[in-house]
Amino acid sequence: MRHVPVLLTEILDALQLKPGSNVIDCTLGDAGHSEEILKLTAPDGKLLGIDADVEAILRAKQYLYEFEDRIVLVRNNFTDLKKIVEENKFVAVEGVLMDFGWSSPQFEERGRGFSFKNETEPLDMRYDNNQSNAITAEYLLNDYSVDELKRIFVKYGEERFAKDVAVGIVNFRKKRDIKIVGDLVNIILEVYRKKLKTEKEVPWVGGLHPATKVFQALRMVVNNELKVIENVLPQAVEVLSTGGRLLVITFHSLEDSIVKHYFKSQSGKTIKIINKKPIIATEEEVKNNPRARSAKLRIIEKI
Repeated sequence: MRHVPVLLTEILDALQLKPGSNVIDCTLGDAGHSEEILKLTAPDGKLLGIDADVEAILRAKQYLYEFEDRIVLVRNNFTDLKKIVEENKFVAVEGVLMDFGWSSPQFEERGRGFSFKNETEPLDMRYDNNQSNAITAEYLLNDYSVDELKRIFVKYGEERFAKDVAVGIVNFRKKRDIKIVGDLVNIILEVYRKKLKTEKEVPWVGGLHPATKVFQALRMVVNNELKVIENVLPQAVEVLSTGGRLLVITFHSLEDSIVKHYFKSQSGKTIKIINKKPIIATEEEVKNNPRARSAKLRIIEKI
């Protein structure tokens, strides 16, 4: 299964691409955006694609094989954007794209516990699972206190039963460590069934799955996602050529807040804000790709 890129038409229009344009895709994923960008910048426009996930790089190579002589793919975290650009001598950058949404294949097919659907997977949740010194979701769940877990679930997941889930986690680990996805999902479902007085034997059906927000919160903390966004935005503006555009897609209110406030702080200094209000997906796109419902696109131009 290939990830469906969100706001594709809006992104291609906003980038104002022409033949020969050089573009950076900081969140390569399955290269859905990049493939269309390369088509529009033919015959000699180049693309620098970045992803911390080695499997994403391998998949992108397959999807972009026909553009092999026009792409540079780098396995790294985009928080090192300026260094990556300098090391690869990638110049005359006319567009930078950042899509902070998660990739369906990355979450459901990587075996790292990103998805609450795969109950036997380990609770890893690192984008780059070769970072042996990085914390994992398993570590957080078995080490953090009730108050620390509650704070994470409230701040990053806006989970309404945050304290109850945190208490459930701490009580569970008194018996044994929380190791796999199924352990955490069952804890969350038990909390929801008690709170909503749902029969325990009945599986969860319909609506947003109760585990969604807790899993989101853990993923964001494990990968230090908000700090990474803060670090990369100034670098993205710096590597752009004058008149080049930076496009950022967020899916979480905290992400969007960071982007919005940074753009406002630089407006009239180094950048011009193209859209004061974020661009959102059309009803048709949301119908075809429900994950697009939370997407917000903000665009600036370097001056």
